[in-house]
Amino acid sequence: MEHVHHSHSGDKLSDVAKATMEKSGEQWTQMRSAVFEALASFDKPASAYDIAEKVSEDQGRRVAANSVYRILDLFVGANLAMRVESANAYIANEHPDCLHDCIFLICDNCGQTTHIDDDRLSGGVRAAAKSAGFKAERPVIEVRGQCGECEAE
Repeated sequence: MEHVHHSHSGDKLSDVAKATMEKSGEQWTQMRSAVFEALASFDKPASAYDIAEKVSEDQGRRVAANSVYRILDLFVGANLAMRVESANAYIANEHPDCLHDCIFLICDNCGQTTHIDDDRLSGGVRAAAKSAGFKAERPVIEVRGQCGECEAE
């Protein structure tokens, strides 16, 4: 069943992320806010090290990647971020108020990653898993290739 996604960006995305965390009983600390802001500032998937470096620069003090990993795990669990498995990197979820399966289109040239929603495709994956006696908790599909910009070059 298809549903409508309400994408957020900028301050609105941060506000929704904060509200999502607080609604689940988690605190929205300064460090969590800083990590989320850094994650959302990247236009491509970012590793915990990329994020730690950005937060360190922004705050003028060293932030350990281990701390960032813990926060990113929390964000993934709260649907505020999505993990691009093959790149061991993360992207901010532009519609954290909607739980859905992850389908990523990843450009092997420039690294640009586009997240798409296709309930028919993810439903087919869930149905195939079920027929094999497997319960798919949250499928992640990654399609590697070339984005339109790189293909045009």
